[in-house]
Amino acid sequence: MSFFVPALKKVVSLFVVLVILSSCADKEDLYTDRSVEDLYNMAMDLFETRTYVRAAKAFAEVERQHPYSNWALKAQVMSAYCYYEAKKYDEAIEAFNLFIQLHPGHPDVAYAYYMIALSYYEQIPIIERDQKPAEDSLKAFQTIITRFPTSAYAKDATFKIDFIQDHLAGKEMNVGRYYQKQGGYIAAINRFKTVVEQYQRTSHVPEALHRLVECYFALGLKSEAQAAAAVLGHNFPDSEWYKDSYRLMQGKHIESSQGSAKP
Repeated sequence: MSFFVPALKKVVSLFVVLVILSSCADKEDLYTDRSVEDLYNMAMDLFETRTYVRAAKAFAEVERQHPYSNWALKAQVMSAYCYYEAKKYDEAIEAFNLFIQLHPGHPDVAYAYYMIALSYYEQIPIIERDQKPAEDSLKAFQTIITRFPTSAYAKDATFKIDFIQDHLAGKEMNVGRYYQKQGGYIAAINRFKTVVEQYQRTSHVPEALHRLVECYFALGLKSEAQAAAAVLGHNFPDSEWYKDSYRLMQGKHIESSQGSAKP
């Protein structure tokens, strides 16, 4: 046993040395001055083998060593995209933003905005967590709709905006339900009203209106409860949430403006 332990140590040490030498060789190879064709081809080889971080650095070298070549702008975009593929979203956002700042009139600016939005979008967490990535993604996609409405990215931006708004509404509903269960009806009402007023196209609006009815009743605000129920009945007469509100009002002996409708 004592014979094999030193031998194993030698093997491990040799492996570490080889890794270090290989890493140094890679860096030296990457940053060696070379023709734009060689650099770009090396970067593409790395990209095709999904070595995305090294590919990003290699594409950046194309732009650094040959800033006035025809390949420089393409390499800058590819470098940013490689960071996106590597799930290095902060680096991707920074790289695409730099491209926009340096080349605001370039045809790929719309694409850069789209990739920034996607980078935020990929980081959207579950509704229990902070939703800043969702908010940032929403703003970025809205920029595409506003500035590039006829671009190839506008349709997908519209679809993702709807998803993000539904997600953010879900966050408001989650917090509102928590406050309601704790008896914090005013705080709950504020959350539910946010859903109704700011996220009108989402799937959460019927429930939000019903929760408003419940909260207003809990506070003894019967006219406000009736108004919320009327809006619910007018816009979602076949909703299960309206049926629940209708039964609640019937139990409270309050007649809704939609009272003639059959639940």
